[in-house]
Amino acid sequence: MGLRDPLYWLYEKRLERSLTSREVPRHVGVVMDGNRRWAKSSGLGGAELGHRAGADKIFEVLRWCDELGVQVVTLWMLSTDNLSRDQEELGLLVRIIDKAITRLREEGWNTRRVGALDILPDSTARALKEAEEATSGNPGLVVNVAVGYGGRREIADAVRSLLHDEADRGTSIQELAERLDIEDIARHLYTRGQPDPDLLIRTSGEQRLSGFMLWQSVHSEFYFCEAYWPAFRRVDFLRALRSYGARNRRFGH
Repeated sequence: MGLRDPLYWLYEKRLERSLTSREVPRHVGVVMDGNRRWAKSSGLGGAELGHRAGADKIFEVLRWCDELGVQVVTLWMLSTDNLSRDQEELGLLVRIIDKAITRLREEGWNTRRVGALDILPDSTARALKEAEEATSGNPGLVVNVAVGYGGRREIADAVRSLLHDEADRGTSIQELAERLDIEDIARHLYTRGQPDPDLLIRTSGEQRLSGFMLWQSVHSEFYFCEAYWPAFRRVDFLRALRSYGARNRRFGH
């Protein structure tokens, strides 16, 4: 074992010991960015190896979250914008996502779908439905799989669902407009019934959310990490939690 390995291990343990339960967020959202750039910078060739390495990283990060007491994790795997990618790469990415969803089901994580199923390939929509049904009610970590997800689309879908529900009750548009409040819309979001994310992490050095959890992130803390997603280490995750714990959360004030 080289000199850097034990030093890295000691540093990781030091970071972990420095955390308190108060500093561990209940809900962590992750923008998993940088698969293709990681493959290119590693000299591994095309995007396929990057996407596969990124899928494997998911399960490492979920184990870290479970060990540290995180209750909910939202993983942004495929955006609505991604659906307009080159069809060959999109097909490859969808197959990898389908396998990851199947593995989530096999691992027993309480898997929830977050996104618009009607715009997804049939295989992916079916895998998400089956995983959610099979793991519903499982104890432990809740894993939101954001596939075919866009923040604007989510809000539009929530408003559409709200209007349909109110119309079924015989409520007029004027009546709804007079009493509409924030909670009415929140009850129709993909993540309804869950706590909003306390911490949002984006890898690869990009410092934007690209529409991720637009509604829910109003009071979230953000952490932008330089590492590409497949290279995201446990120490990077612990640093994100340390940064979160050191902040004075003002909730909009």
